Amino acid sequence: MGRIRVLPDQVANKIAAGEVVERPASVVKELLENALDAGSTILNVEIESGGRRLIRVEDDGCGMLRDDALLAFERHATSKLRDVKDLLSIATLGFRGEALPSIASVSRLLLDTRSAEEATGTRIEIAGGKILHCDEVALAPGTSVTVRDLFFNVPARKKFLRSDQTESAHVASLVTHYSLAHPDKTFRLAAGAGELLAVTPVATLRERVFQVFGGRTLDELVELGTQERQLALPPPYVPPSEAIAEFRKEPEEPSTKIFRLTGFVSRPQVQKGNRNSIFIFVNGRLIRDRLLLHAISFAYHNLMPAGAYPFALLFLECDCDEVDVNVHPSKTEVRFRHQSFVHDFVRDAIRERLIETRPAPAFSPAASAQQPAAHMPYSEFSQMIENEAPPESAAPAPEPEPDRPLPAFALRPPAGPAPRLDFGGAAIALVPEPAPASKPRVPETHAAFPSDALPLSDASLGALSDLRPLGQIHESFIIAAGRDGLWIVDQHVAHERILFERVLKQRTAGNVETQRLLMPLIVQLTPGQQIEYARIADELNAIGFETEPFGNRTIAVTAAPAAIGTTDLEKVLTEILETAEAELRGVSLEDIRRSMAASIACQAAIKINTRLDHAKMEWLLRALAATDCPMSCPHGRPIALRYSTREILKAFHRI
Repeated sequence: MGRIRVLPDQVANKIAAGEVVERPASVVKELLENALDAGSTILNVEIESGGRRLIRVEDDGCGMLRDDALLAFERHATSKLRDVKDLLSIATLGFRGEALPSIASVSRLLLDTRSAEEATGTRIEIAGGKILHCDEVALAPGTSVTVRDLFFNVPARKKFLRSDQTESAHVASLVTHYSLAHPDKTFRLAAGAGELLAVTPVATLRERVFQVFGGRTLDELVELGTQERQLALPPPYVPPSEAIAEFRKEPEEPSTKIFRLTGFVSRPQVQKGNRNSIFIFVNGRLIRDRLLLHAISFAYHNLMPAGAYPFALLFLECDCDEVDVNVHPSKTEVRFRHQSFVHDFVRDAIRERLIETRPAPAFSPAASAQQPAAHMPYSEFSQMIENEAPPESAAPAPEPEPDRPLPAFALRPPAGPAPRLDFGGAAIALVPEPAPASKPRVPETHAAFPSDALPLSDASLGALSDLRPLGQIHESFIIAAGRDGLWIVDQHVAHERILFERVLKQRTAGNVETQRLLMPLIVQLTPGQQIEYARIADELNAIGFETEPFGNRTIAVTAAPAAIGTTDLEKVLTEILETAEAELRGVSLEDIRRSMAASIACQAAIKINTRLDHAKMEWLLRALAATDCPMSCPHGRPIALRYSTREILKAFHRI
């Protein structure tokens, strides 16, 4: 007897369920996608014990006929495909015909559905893949799927589930972000007796972000708007045998594909420790795609430290035939036909928008007992977000804990008359304080800053050109006054950003300033550095280094960029060569240039603990304002922080 045999249907279904149903959130994902494909406008999700005990998804979609409801539990039964050509243009979220039979094989499932074409509905009860009952019942149009005791017949899978809170977090994150992808629909999520999410239809994605996360989070995000790029495809290839006939026809115009990107990304100072806060939708489908994750990371290159990641909520739309969604059983991965084009489009769209808006970092006031950080439970975004602060009439913040020192600007003002700083005049002046009143009021000199001043999201680093330097802190940070508040600028990273962009522009123009060395500098290389040198030698020469091999694993440097001192020359060159191979392999030449320019700028920039006179501070602020990205240094550290006039007035109980 042979060794190969066909597996029983029961075993095959459980194996397929292992591919499709990873955890309770996988069940919710499949059922939500089916509901959205059915044209639903109201989607209700209910879970208990993180989804182990109960998952229920109800919708008001088109429903199913009785015969279709029975057929839906057969493997590879679907209404969304007819032949193999349909695989090239899939426009629906579900299409494989595996979701319902896979879920039913590892749970106790109850399906209630009714199509508007029938007067009554259908109820089907299944346990472990076996149909127990199929009855005719009175139902409203739509579908309700109830899944109980998930993995009751596969204990090996059940024991790998996490805690109830963790599983609930995955479900909440999934439903939250599908609600963001469909702002025109109603979503409700209940866990036990509590409601985690309840949003109603709105007109724009911005309003839905406000509904879900609140105004404080919205202030930390940059809206991309609608970014488009066209891809011109060449005419199809014509075999030589048909060339004569094709020659007599009108020449075909090259077809054009349009890619469209919308959504939100966070400011560079909002930094996450992993990619869990990056959510990408391709034609309405939530995916985890390495290509797009890589593009987002490189959009923040030189704006964010290595190992830090932004929050991103992106929606990419393109023709269905430009993306293959049939490459993963759970439909969480896709493959693009023109991968390099899509990668560069996403990277450039995000980076250009960040450069255009120049979002300004700011001091984040700590939440007090009267101002709790009210955010959605279980949200992946919970470490960063807070909802809007309570009204101004709320009780004042409690006294700080004695063992937690506060910065000077957060201290309460002493009772009685006190001097104040007038930011409106040509110079800082002490103005006598009016007599205290029963209710604090805004002084006349601050009439331009009413209590309903613009939110922080409207602050831009374009205001740097209007700053007036006041002095230094520890000869390392420049304090400057502007029309919108008080600014603190890190002099080292500010100069680093100025030099970084100057080096890149000189490299592009081909006129890098260099200095000849009196004596060549001999540098010994390790085997790894020798490999790197051979790969980037031409780029080193183009950016200002003149080098040549000088024996075994040795190079001679005869010239270097003028910005680098001779004492730092070997250190800079070593730093460039020691850049991890993983960071440079497979990236564009432009990224290699940026890494070199960052190393040069870091060593040549003004150091901390360096005294600057008033003229140098003014020059530094003006030069910084003229850069393309004044928000971060080439290594991702913030350059300037703003303490707004509104926050200053609130801290001194002026408003």
